Amino acid sequence: MAQLAPMTDSDRARVSAAVSAAESRSAGEIVTIMAERSDDYADVALAWAAFVGLLALAALTIAPEFYLGIYETLSGGWVHEWTPRTIFSVALLVFSLKFTGTWLLLLWRQLRLWLTPRALRNLRVRERAVNCFKVGAERRTHGRTGILIYLSLAEHRAEIVADEAIASRVAPEVWGDAMAAMLAELKQDRLADGLIAAVERVGGVLAEHFPREENDVNELPDRLIEV
Repeated sequence: MAQLAPMTDSDRARVSAAVSAAESRSAGEIVTIMAERSDDYADVALAWAAFVGLLALAALTIAPEFYLGIYETLSGGWVHEWTPRTIFSVALLVFSLKFTGTWLLLLWRQLRLWLTPRALRNLRVRERAVNCFKVGAERRTHGRTGILIYLSLAEHRAEIVADEAIASRVAPEVWGDAMAAMLAELKQDRLADGLIAAVERVGGVLAEHFPREENDVNELPDRLIEV
């Protein structure tokens, strides 16, 4: 998926209108959230930095002459005897340089994200989606018919999380059609159209299982939430 063009005010209005239209046909409440990214992956950067540092220590163990020779050169050739303290000092220096260098390199978020395993990225997106759902939609509707469409841009990943009443009637795989519709638009750099397509598919499912009642009121915001 290419870098998506940013949302405009017109795009946001179109998404909100799509949510209102979908909710007009059902008792369900749709919440849309778009996140720049779902996690900072700082722990991944630290793990890679530690791994590179330990790898350098392993290289020092396998070929000590190389690193010790560099140390002698940098010290002006004044090292006459390799004491345990000197050897451990070299090891600490090598580890610190490799660790710090890698960590600084991974301040570049795009590289950090690229080095994060896909399974971990997917897990973090799901966790963030669930947390957003708990804060913004779970048990906040009279019939527990809230549903969240969550899109995380950096990870190119979307999640749909449904409240208790919906989850009890609709199998998770049913939302695959909404995901596919969203992805088709996102691949064409149509961010708003992707969200609208997902909203329309989700709205169709909700209208089938939870038809709108005469006394139905809007309990959750229709606007797109950006975090």
